Amino acid sequence: MFAKAFRVKSNTAIKGSDRRKLRADVTSAFPTLGSDQLSVLIPGKEELNIVKLYAHKGDAVTVYMSGGNPILFELEKNLYPTVLKIELSASHVQVYTLWSYPDLLPTFTTWPLVLEKLIGGADLMLPGLVVPPAGLPQVQKGDLCAIALVGNRAPIAIGVAAMSTAEMLTSGLKGRGFSVLHTYQDHLWRSGDKSSPPSIAPLVLDPADLSEEKVDSTFQEDLRCLTLEGKEEENGEVHQACEEKSLSEASEDTSAGVLSQDSTDSRPLQEQMDELLQQCFLHALKCRVRKADLPLLTSTLLGSHMFSCCPEGRQLDIKKSSYKKLSKFLQHMQQEQIIQVKELSKGVESVVAVDWKHPRITSFIIPEPSPTSQTVQEVSREQPYHPPDIKPLYCVPASMTLLFQESGHKKGSILEGSEVRTIIIDYAKKNELVDTHNKNLVKLDPILCDCILEKDEQHTVMKLPWDSLLTRCLEKLQPAYQVTFPGQEPIVKKGKICPIDITLAQRASNKKVTVVRNLEPYGLDPYSVAAILQQRCQASTTVTPAPGAKDSLQVQIQGNQVHHLGWLLLEEYHLPRKHIQGLEKAPKPGKKK
Repeated sequence: MFAKAFRVKSNTAIKGSDRRKLRADVTSAFPTLGSDQLSVLIPGKEELNIVKLYAHKGDAVTVYMSGGNPILFELEKNLYPTVLKIELSASHVQVYTLWSYPDLLPTFTTWPLVLEKLIGGADLMLPGLVVPPAGLPQVQKGDLCAIALVGNRAPIAIGVAAMSTAEMLTSGLKGRGFSVLHTYQDHLWRSGDKSSPPSIAPLVLDPADLSEEKVDSTFQEDLRCLTLEGKEEENGEVHQACEEKSLSEASEDTSAGVLSQDSTDSRPLQEQMDELLQQCFLHALKCRVRKADLPLLTSTLLGSHMFSCCPEGRQLDIKKSSYKKLSKFLQHMQQEQIIQVKELSKGVESVVAVDWKHPRITSFIIPEPSPTSQTVQEVSREQPYHPPDIKPLYCVPASMTLLFQESGHKKGSILEGSEVRTIIIDYAKKNELVDTHNKNLVKLDPILCDCILEKDEQHTVMKLPWDSLLTRCLEKLQPAYQVTFPGQEPIVKKGKICPIDITLAQRASNKKVTVVRNLEPYGLDPYSVAAILQQRCQASTTVTPAPGAKDSLQVQIQGNQVHHLGWLLLEEYHLPRKHIQGLEKAPKPGKKK
């Protein structure tokens, strides 16, 4: 609902009678909330505002703000909590509407990779659910629910159940599970102080369920059943076993057994991570790394190439492998003569050579896209990012109206370059300005002289070649541009489009940070870019207002991350290099970041 910007209709301080009514409504909507908790959430004397707004699809929403942060919103007479932090300055108490009361709503869990899709406006599909050992919470269709990520009970979204728990199990965990209303990092979250989720440990029900091997086998089984969607013929027997188990447990009104341990994959976590590490390594060398990329920083190999080759739904974690460190793994690969690694400067290693004819690379079979990834894509209401078509245009200034008025144009008219050329050629021919002795020259009449010549040229330049005439004319016109996003109407603006600007800055701690600005004109959400870079670079990211720019944000990433940023913008988003400045600031092999 808040995936895109909303329009505020009014913002007024709450009246005493409305405050009392709100407290009564919250008590009715959330009976598990105690009186003390209610007093902290809706204090008697603290500042409280009512904001009426229209969501991007036209829904009328009422938002209740405390200390400048949204705490509740009302849609069609239903109250919903936010996933935001509220600071009550008078009492110095910090409250998280859902983060402080994680048990306020029944909570369902999904994988971290799904979060980006939810932020983009997607609903949560059932194959993306993680079923805990205790089973799914018991809900009915239409119940309000919270959504959290694996390993953290702090909700990152709220939504309405599309079916009951029993129906979820009967369906074999297929189809749409929740209509998502509000998420962490959406525009409602941005209207507050942009707090990050706290770390709240999952409920511990049985210590035996938390052993590393059992958790891992549960994860593998969940993915295994999830990836069977759409592959009934290929995996008929196993799919039937998973589905029959869900059906039998639904009839017993429990859901704990869907993720039982897979007896066919009882390998330790470390062994599975070793295999995943080698798979991502070989995949990266075969498909992503080119000879022109060498020498390649080992950190870039991992962050920009290997992480990108990790199957959806799985997380590459070298610390959980037998190698523990990237350098040790690459030494092993060097011993197999697949690559050659050198320390080009102290403490900075780079891959300087790759044997692309090595049997392990040539025989490596590129895995098919994970059904988990396909499931997530089916969930999203938003299309994958496609770069806009950017076309330079020209605006007729007052000083050139006489030249263009014969063709029906006036001051402020917007023209394409080809239209300008046609108009100039027609003007010259119509007024018989083409030199009869040399067709490549054009005689300059008083109008052309006034429009394109400098003052000191007025009495010295009588003719110009065609190419010089057209070039000068385009230079005298004012710049404009047209941006067209797939499936949308073109947007025309005057001036030049600002390139995406990448800079390096030195902070007080003497550490470098990478700063990127001007993402919005290209249809890129700074918060989504920050989330991707945080995962790719394994570094902290922040999004702040860009200095000196109105309604524009900048993303800041710790360290020199220009390599990762360049790969994302050029190779994945396919933005033209001419619209990006600062790529040359990437660290050179042999230099420290």
